[in-house]
Amino acid sequence: MFLAEFFGTMTLIVLGDGVVANVLLNKSKGQNSGWIVITAGWAIAVMSGVFVSAALGGGGSLNPAGEVAGMIAGGDVMVGLTNIAAQFAGAFVGAIVVFLLYFPHWEVTSDAGLKLAVFSTGPAIRNPMWNLVTEILATFMLVFVAGAIFSATVGIGGTAGLGPLAVGALIWGLGLSLGGPTGYALNPARDLGPRIAHAILPIPGKGDSDWGYSWIPVVGPIIGASLAMIVRLSIGL
Repeated sequence: MFLAEFFGTMTLIVLGDGVVANVLLNKSKGQNSGWIVITAGWAIAVMSGVFVSAALGGGGSLNPAGEVAGMIAGGDVMVGLTNIAAQFAGAFVGAIVVFLLYFPHWEVTSDAGLKLAVFSTGPAIRNPMWNLVTEILATFMLVFVAGAIFSATVGIGGTAGLGPLAVGALIWGLGLSLGGPTGYALNPARDLGPRIAHAILPIPGKGDSDWGYSWIPVVGPIIGASLAMIVRLSIGL
């Protein structure tokens, strides 16, 4: 359902980009609280988004890379494309909400790079090939482990049960373990939707939106999710 994925992804971005704003922007009460806070906030953001999507009758995907992987596995193409549109729209709107929530803090933050980091990911060391590899492998682990979480063998109740809690824990683990090189985008909508919002919004002293890097957190997750789905199908996961 369009609304389920829209509001689920919007929730994801409001809480996810929100925690980054809290940590990075000047005069925020959470300023400089660090990576542990960011990864914990993103874990709760994903869990909350999945719950919202599920409550509205959706599948809790929130991720175009997952939709592409699902279509590879034989899922309905029109449903997948509708969900992708909803996810990008929800991510864009969620970024606008974060902009409004932290409105006075943009002007008092002089570092344009920190402002962009609220909205989108960037590499710790800029090396396009290895940045791409990082996003591929990190997203592979997301989709591969998520397949185990929601498998019939594990049987923890899907999105109506403990599934979103387990996925939140997985996101926390991915951020702590694999997030250092690129900021663990894992999700094209999570990165591109807010990056477009950053480009459009009247953020004081924002600088550019780093479009030269923007393809990596889109292409990498799609490749990683697709590879994970192929492996899952081949081993019956």
